[in-house]
Amino acid sequence: MTKLEAYYNKFNEEHRLSTRHGQVEFFVTMHYIHQCINERNNLAILDVGAGTGRYSVALAQEGHLVTAVELVEKNRRVIENKHQKGVNIWPGNALDLSFLPESSFDITLLFGPLYHLNSFEERVCAFEQAKRVTKNNGFILASYIMNDYSIIEYCFKKNKIKECLLSGSVTRNYASVSSENDLYSYLRLEDINSLNEKTGLERVKIFAADGAADYMRRELNAMDQETFELFMDYQLKNSLRPELLGASSHTVDILLNKKNA
Repeated sequence: MTKLEAYYNKFNEEHRLSTRHGQVEFFVTMHYIHQCINERNNLAILDVGAGTGRYSVALAQEGHLVTAVELVEKNRRVIENKHQKGVNIWPGNALDLSFLPESSFDITLLFGPLYHLNSFEERVCAFEQAKRVTKNNGFILASYIMNDYSIIEYCFKKNKIKECLLSGSVTRNYASVSSENDLYSYLRLEDINSLNEKTGLERVKIFAADGAADYMRRELNAMDQETFELFMDYQLKNSLRPELLGASSHTVDILLNKKNA
């Protein structure tokens, strides 16, 4: 068992996405997935790092044929136990999709793998794998955990900043530095832009999936339902504002796979 598998065997991913801050992320992200679908029916959608199938199952229920690739056996069992037709489940990870045919998916989701790939080379590899299996002019949606969220939430709120600076896990410019032993990696917008340039993927748009929601867990839980729905509406309507992207907990890049360019 890998370190990552051991972590997710203890971590309740299904619960995270059912919390209010998780609902914000899901609500906003599904809005942009639907923009990519654009009223088309029966699309082939690949969900790499599918977790417990939150997106896979929702999209299959809408009539799409979904392939879910997930490393952690515990998570695969959760998807299987949902008994959702239209979801094909495979063990695997983002660095090797050789078991899937070339140019076979209209939309590929990378909602998780890039959180855990610590080197630029590994991230490029994940994108090359996704590009191979995604159709020409298909969409690749890549989710990231943002650097400044980690600096604020972990380094300052938990008073870890001095030890992080001392260990070198945070630079004097307050950029996170991930080693091969770290479970998570945190990026800035310039890091994401560098990946796009290297892989030749064309950005359609980039959005803040949850904005300040992860900073406001207690406040969200205390809201009445009407106020919470207003917050979700606020996040959706502000999700494209460039000044808010880098401070979001999760940011999603929508990329066009132009193979014939």
